Amino acid sequence: DNGWSLSLHVFTNYVKVTFFKGASLVPLPPDTSTQKEVRYLNIREADKLDEKQFMAWVKQAARLPGWLGH
Repeated sequence: DNGWSLSLHVFTNYVKVTFFKGASLVPLPPDTSTQKEVRYLNIREADKLDEKQFMAWVKQAARLPGWLGH
């Protein structure tokens, strides 16, 4: 009922986590988009993932109104 809060895109060299209302998250996910509200987190195999921060973003995103694609 509330729409999508995030999506995952799997590429050869990384996974892109898209936060549709990412500009509302604290702190901001690191990667910008051409769309004002969208922020990304690109995770590469060699990256040290801050799991605590990632889960905080997921929980914050889940509380926001989601994106409704048509």
